[in-house]
Amino acid sequence: MKERISNYFEFNKLGTSFRQETIAGLTTFLAMAYILFVNPSILSLSDIKDFPETLRMNREAIFVATSLAAAYGSILMGIYARYPIALAPGMGLNAFFAFNVVLGMGIPWQTALAGVFVSGILFIILSLTGLREQIINAIPIELKLAIGSGIGFFITFVGLKNSGIIVSNPATFVALGKLNEPAVLLTIFGLVITVILMARKVKAGVFLGMIITAIAGMIFGIIDLPSSVVGPVPSIAPTFGEAIKHIPDVFSSPQMFAVVLTFFIVDFFDATGTLVAVANQAGLLKDNKLERAGKALMVDATAVVVGSTLGTSTTTSYIESTAGVAAGGRTGFSAVITGLLFLLALFFAPLLGVVTAAVTSPALIVVGVLMVSSIGQIDWKKFEIAVPAFFTIIAMPLTYSIATGIAVGFIFYPISMLAAGKAKKIHPIMYVLFVVFLLFLTYFRE
Repeated sequence: MKERISNYFEFNKLGTSFRQETIAGLTTFLAMAYILFVNPSILSLSDIKDFPETLRMNREAIFVATSLAAAYGSILMGIYARYPIALAPGMGLNAFFAFNVVLGMGIPWQTALAGVFVSGILFIILSLTGLREQIINAIPIELKLAIGSGIGFFITFVGLKNSGIIVSNPATFVALGKLNEPAVLLTIFGLVITVILMARKVKAGVFLGMIITAIAGMIFGIIDLPSSVVGPVPSIAPTFGEAIKHIPDVFSSPQMFAVVLTFFIVDFFDATGTLVAVANQAGLLKDNKLERAGKALMVDATAVVVGSTLGTSTTTSYIESTAGVAAGGRTGFSAVITGLLFLLALFFAPLLGVVTAAVTSPALIVVGVLMVSSIGQIDWKKFEIAVPAFFTIIAMPLTYSIATGIAVGFIFYPISMLAAGKAKKIHPIMYVLFVVFLLFLTYFRE
């Protein structure tokens, strides 16, 4: 069996081994395992106290959907595309799904899942037709980088708000919360621990930070002890298939056009960027080209469809896969190991009860820090570029909307470029998006 695995994944050719790939897969899993508990917390809006229970997604069903979607995407990526890249529901897009679409726009989660499903179908079509390259080339790199950075600021703000570190204030809109409250103190403790772990380059720093914070919370009575650690796999029935049932709702709501477009754009570039970054770190780029790139993108696209059918927001390639690459991962077998570990994680649902806002908020804040790193690659010396990039970034946390940030940036890009006399550098698709987002902000957004 080991010999067949070795031959299929070309261990000898890539200078790796069964043991090395297994360790890499475990490392990647630990680096991204936090999503198992953060995703159910975000999608169920568990930290929003005044949200009607009847409108919430079932937290345990989301946990199962997250595990299965990650397992499906990671295993298929490993076997079919043979890349050391793991997949799971993406940070940022889950926040957009929960806080913007469901909470902000008032769109039922079932319809939002249908929007994710439709975006996945679009992704599959573009992967098959080759239109993907045209869209990638149409949107300037600065706006792509700004979208990632803006989402980072947004996620950090969500973490600060949910934890009580930042609170609303009628005079100044926001203010510093009461830092002597137990839950807030636990969040700060968790943030300090996570920062220390990440600064020490601990591969599973975010995940371990959550574990330590939860344990500390239970020791000091801030978090209730779980009834058990291991238990039966919860039912996925509350969310399974809801996306398919509500596809007609997507086409009956003007708001859903912008929602689907946001799901599509963010995942589109996130998947592409992650693929290139991980492959480059693993030394898999040949003559600046990626072998089997089409297969990898197709896996990412089908994972969106499968994940939404199961009951979770957009499933995408994870940059945390670089942790596994750093541990020696060079083949798809490491992704298969990661996927199998996500299946094993299905039996740890009872631990969901200890994952409170004080536990997830440090993870959100630190992940935001990691996402903002791309801001340094934007050419801020060019004013015509700096304006749309800045507006994209700043509008996301200030309007509490990822979609609004993207819309504002895409509207100002052609304006600033035309004013700078650089009309020839504007792709025709950008003019189309200018009109689309202008209509969205003017007529379709509530």
